[in-house]
Amino acid sequence: MKVLVTGATGFVGSHVVDVLLDHGHEVFYIARSTSNMRWLEGKDATFVNGSLFDVSSLQAAVSSMDAIIHVAGLTAAKNEAEFLKGNLEATQNLLDAVRAYNPDLQKFVHISSLTVCGPARSLETPTTEDQHELRPLTAYGRTKKLAEDVVRSADDIAWTIIRPPAVYGPRDSAILSFFQAVSKGIATLIGFGDSRVSLVHARDLARGIVMAMEQPVSKYQTYFISSNEFYSWPQIVDVTKTALGKKVVLPVRLPHSVVLAIAGVVGAAGKLSGKPPVLDYEKGLDLIQPYWICSPDKARHELGYTQEVSLHDGIRETVQWYREQKWL
Repeated sequence: MKVLVTGATGFVGSHVVDVLLDHGHEVFYIARSTSNMRWLEGKDATFVNGSLFDVSSLQAAVSSMDAIIHVAGLTAAKNEAEFLKGNLEATQNLLDAVRAYNPDLQKFVHISSLTVCGPARSLETPTTEDQHELRPLTAYGRTKKLAEDVVRSADDIAWTIIRPPAVYGPRDSAILSFFQAVSKGIATLIGFGDSRVSLVHARDLARGIVMAMEQPVSKYQTYFISSNEFYSWPQIVDVTKTALGKKVVLPVRLPHSVVLAIAGVVGAAGKLSGKPPVLDYEKGLDLIQPYWICSPDKARHELGYTQEVSLHDGIRETVQWYREQKWL
């Protein structure tokens, strides 16, 4: 298949490109002129000029494609308006371009997020795809939900929605600070309860995305591509400590009130600086939730997806990659 990938220069998108090439697909991508192409260098992927904020410019990018995988989106922004532009407007424009220039597209795969659902209510009730009440807590989650809404309303386009939980792996800079802290012998844990998270290694996520693109059963369906297990943060810290070769790591537990206070200060400072804050009060609300967990059962039953990268192997590989890049 001829496949267009948006966000191909980024962390998740570049892994999607790798899996597509491994499966023998012909890969194309659009990117900003300022984008760093380092993760695509030397790969048989073709750049096509176009902007997600100019529908007419997308004609050459979408017109001859068999499938589109829409990974691009904003995970950090200065305000909700920026999130709306990067997550909702870009998605709407891409759908409009498909309608105008390629109405017979075989598959449109939209990469969303677990955050559109909000946290699970308990450890015994992980989030599933048939949950009707969506409770996003942040501007990011709200605008990703709005993007999902416009995809779902496109009954003239064969769409599939993928909702990943937290993603980790080589090429990721978002969680680098966690690894850096553990390498220095410190692990910050939030709250005093037994919180759990779903995680997915970028390679597993990319494989699940491509499986969904390839299989007809995924038409008009939503899937969580995730880990089989719900991990505790002490468990993640312990695996990371072993991968880093650290004998002792001091756990520092922060009460929720302290997390929210820090998040508010950091967010305010980010707004004053004019740069998208990596942490703000809303993100703090995300962080104090006990159960960011989802079930991969539907993807297993309908797509044949299974987690292949264990937490131990995934973190060890990530640490090794960070060290090779001299990020650690």
